[in-house]
Amino acid sequence: MKRFSAIICLVLAAFSLGAQGWAPAGDDIKTRWAASVDPASPLPEYPRPQMVRALWQSLNGLWEYAILDKASAFDASQGNILVPFAVESSLSGVGKFVGEDKALWYKRNFTVPKAWKGKSVLLHFGAVDWKAEVWVNGRKAGVHTGGYAPFSFDITALLKKKGSQVVEVRVEDASDQSWQPRGKQVAHPQGIWYTPVTGIWQTVWLEAVPATHVASYYACPDVDAGSVAVSVDVEALADGDVVKVALKEGGLGYSPEKPSSVVVASAEGYAVTLPVADARLWSPDSPWLYGLEISVLRKGKVIDKVEGYTAMRKISKAQSRECYSKSRGVNTGYYRMALNNSVLFQFGPLDQGWWPDGLYTAPCDEALRFDIEKTKEWGFNMIRKHIKVEPARWYYWCDVAGMLVWQDMPSIADQSKGVNATRPKELSEAQMNKWPNDSFIGGTDCKVPQEWKDNYYKEWGEIIEALKGFQCIVVWVPFNEGWGQFDTPEAVAFTRKADPTRLVNEASGGNFHLSGDILDAHHYPQPMMNVFERSMINVLGEYGGIGYVVPGHIWRPGGKNWGYSGLRSSPEDVLARYSLFADRLKTFITTGCAAAVYTQTTDVELEVNGLMTYDRLEKLDASRLRVINQSVITTPLWSE
Repeated sequence: MKRFSAIICLVLAAFSLGAQGWAPAGDDIKTRWAASVDPASPLPEYPRPQMVRALWQSLNGLWEYAILDKASAFDASQGNILVPFAVESSLSGVGKFVGEDKALWYKRNFTVPKAWKGKSVLLHFGAVDWKAEVWVNGRKAGVHTGGYAPFSFDITALLKKKGSQVVEVRVEDASDQSWQPRGKQVAHPQGIWYTPVTGIWQTVWLEAVPATHVASYYACPDVDAGSVAVSVDVEALADGDVVKVALKEGGLGYSPEKPSSVVVASAEGYAVTLPVADARLWSPDSPWLYGLEISVLRKGKVIDKVEGYTAMRKISKAQSRECYSKSRGVNTGYYRMALNNSVLFQFGPLDQGWWPDGLYTAPCDEALRFDIEKTKEWGFNMIRKHIKVEPARWYYWCDVAGMLVWQDMPSIADQSKGVNATRPKELSEAQMNKWPNDSFIGGTDCKVPQEWKDNYYKEWGEIIEALKGFQCIVVWVPFNEGWGQFDTPEAVAFTRKADPTRLVNEASGGNFHLSGDILDAHHYPQPMMNVFERSMINVLGEYGGIGYVVPGHIWRPGGKNWGYSGLRSSPEDVLARYSLFADRLKTFITTGCAAAVYTQTTDVELEVNGLMTYDRLEKLDASRLRVINQSVITTPLWSE
């Protein structure tokens, strides 16, 4: 009887999917979570854990779509697309390329809950790559450019008084055929360059707010002073309104969906400093979080309230014991990174953040969290988020887990001659600067037009503004390996002004100007430190890439799979080489290396450098990997 019931359930499930016109596209490998994606409610979690309200509604799910010539209007659907998965992805149900000559259209109906009457309605987009134009009931709501930052529109005046509402989105995305920030997306994927990601790729949602409401806030901890400064931006604040900020007990695994009621400190004002007596500091070993409650009161009545969180954490540049010269009586060099005023060697994987079924988008929140928790289980304490920005919940899970993050800016160019051959001549010429790996000499800037620069700063500024509240982030990385690199000291100054509380890795593996805090060398496959500067924190920003193919878990059978260290014959072979590289890395730690990044967390498309396969199967014994990684992190920072 149980078997019969199970068969009925499967048949009904299959019928339901077919009735809604959705199924994953293509035959490429998928993760274990793909089968559990619900087209009626994909990624249903609250998308903004730093600022939670009760009245919200997800618009994720099936939308109508069409891929049309740029000049064409959306007059007929070509089928359904599952939002928020990019149109090129399997989980979108479409699996089609768009390209620079086309536009991607979306359309769906929605209704506004009756309980929202009298409130303003905001339409939020987590991220849309790249240019998004939005209409509600045929009237323009707004335009946003930039593929990595959230944006929203107040659509209250565009809504009908009752009944069904219509939202339409038009997207243009030239990817690498233009100058927009696009990371590793290219029109012709090969090598380290991957499938384009076009359109909506993060949650779309509605939120009801009063006319006077908290628009944003920023909590900045001061570990030395034992306090946290909170600034609040309130929309339509009236005379006599009061803003109240309360810091609450949180703890390991704090969830903003279940806020604490124990108040540590509180104050009134839109810019306050809250004392934190006997502060519990956030670290990889003790990721303690404090809750935040921000309220707007009018005549003593709460008219708006948001829940969020923060952490007491400090990252700084520090000289350590081995720098001291007894003969000279001074510190002579070897800067390290200090977390909460204690020197800590940071060690973690290069994390591309790609998925075989969702591309930029994890199939579910459990999958998004899985990569972080595995990285922690393997004994790492840091992740370098490489040339990509994640949804807010990814950084939340890093905060919860105690995982340090280096955040890259998605690049606007690359130096690959293979993919450059497919681009317009003027675009290719603007990208092909000189990158002298392992050298201070010979590097050149890209010939970047002012329009490129202006847009770079716009998007990088939006990304920093959106992410700086997540205390897991300790390093900003404006450039990587010279890709689209320009005016480096000015880019560093821009980054510092946008957020003076983090370290700046000016050019990871790139053309060094010594204007940031970190000098970052890359060396494949074995770890080496061929450049060193005593005034900087010296790190090994990339090494490794020990390739291993797991049969049945590769992107496309018959493809040219590759690894920086070649392809090894077995997991034991991989682990032996990994251990050898770790032993070599330890020698550099004692002579000034302050951090290291191993390539990489997972395989991506034809690149099989991962500690896991693209569909998230572990290649190595986790316990043995942890022992090796912990031995690296705990290596003495000086030779006795």
